[in-house]
Amino acid sequence: MNLLPISIGIGLAVSLMFSELFGLVAGGMVVPGYIALSMSRPLDVVLTVAVGILTYAIVHALSSTVVIYGRRRTVIMILIGYLLGMSLSTLSISPLVGEHHGSGTELVIIGYIIPGLIAIWIDRQGMVETISVLLIAATVVRLALILAFGMELHA
Repeated sequence: MNLLPISIGIGLAVSLMFSELFGLVAGGMVVPGYIALSMSRPLDVVLTVAVGILTYAIVHALSSTVVIYGRRRTVIMILIGYLLGMSLSTLSISPLVGEHHGSGTELVIIGYIIPGLIAIWIDRQGMVETISVLLIAATVVRLALILAFGMELHA
């Protein structure tokens, strides 16, 4: 059974609920579903959030010299997040990193646009708010998946 569509669906519902109740978005509507499936690999979650923060920092720095706003800002955040994620995935480091992915040297960023979506919401609502709500929403999604399928998930 492919849990990704189910996780994204539950993540959409949880994101909407958090947005309506608290006025905070969990790094984009689909992000909690992706993060929830990867919570058994905490390094991947940390790397993805770190790339989102780095993406935000780069675009914020660029915006002091280049006019970046609106749709252009959104696309640049997603593009830089994608490029950073792809760059990190090609690095080889300690055999302890990425052990669960086969090669033993692979760094894995969750999704292609997830870091960019996280960066967009850090820009819009703040770092602490975005990361806090993201982790709480992903945990709620993960719990719902565990309760629905009656087992620990390994995605």
